[in-house]
Amino acid sequence: MKRIQLARKAITFLILFVLHISFSQAQPVFPKAAMVNAKITATGELEITASKTSSQHDFDFLTGKWTMHNQRLKSRFTNSTEWEEFESSDENYGSILNGVGNMDIYKATFNGKPFEGLTLRLFNPATRLWSLYWVPSNTGVMDPPVVGSFEENIGTFYCKDVYNGKPVLVMFRWDKTDKDNPVWSQAFSPDNGVTWEWNWTNVSRRIK
Repeated sequence: MKRIQLARKAITFLILFVLHISFSQAQPVFPKAAMVNAKITATGELEITASKTSSQHDFDFLTGKWTMHNQRLKSRFTNSTEWEEFESSDENYGSILNGVGNMDIYKATFNGKPFEGLTLRLFNPATRLWSLYWVPSNTGVMDPPVVGSFEENIGTFYCKDVYNGKPVLVMFRWDKTDKDNPVWSQAFSPDNGVTWEWNWTNVSRRIK
């Protein structure tokens, strides 16, 4: 009888342990969020400067076709720890506009409906800053561009926007350390960059 009870306890412990590991693996791991080459001025303006390594070739690595594993926070600014996971695809058409542009189309399915998003990236040779414009198919409206540059393999891009009627700072982060498996992440700040909440990330896998 005791052996049976011990076996049941061991099985219960093993199940709980596996569930804990599975839950832990579902939580994306993010670096500490901080503003890089950007700041909020005394007058409240967002000031962004280019890194020393900024180049019009910074997004060349994205040329090609990709599959993406996405993790998106279910609820923002509610202390949520629940993430939804889904797959998507992306095709990047490479350098355009004589090398100062880059464009791709993102495809996914949301709530059973097909979704597409177009990203247009433009490099300003005078400021050496990239501006990233996003247009989702469900609105057809171009979001304010996030602006920034790469510091070696890490790119950070920022803009002021509005979420649920409240002003936020938006940050995009690109990590191209592994150029065949780059990582994109998004964070919002409700307090001008004092605190940040990561709310979306995806890892791309090159297929072509």
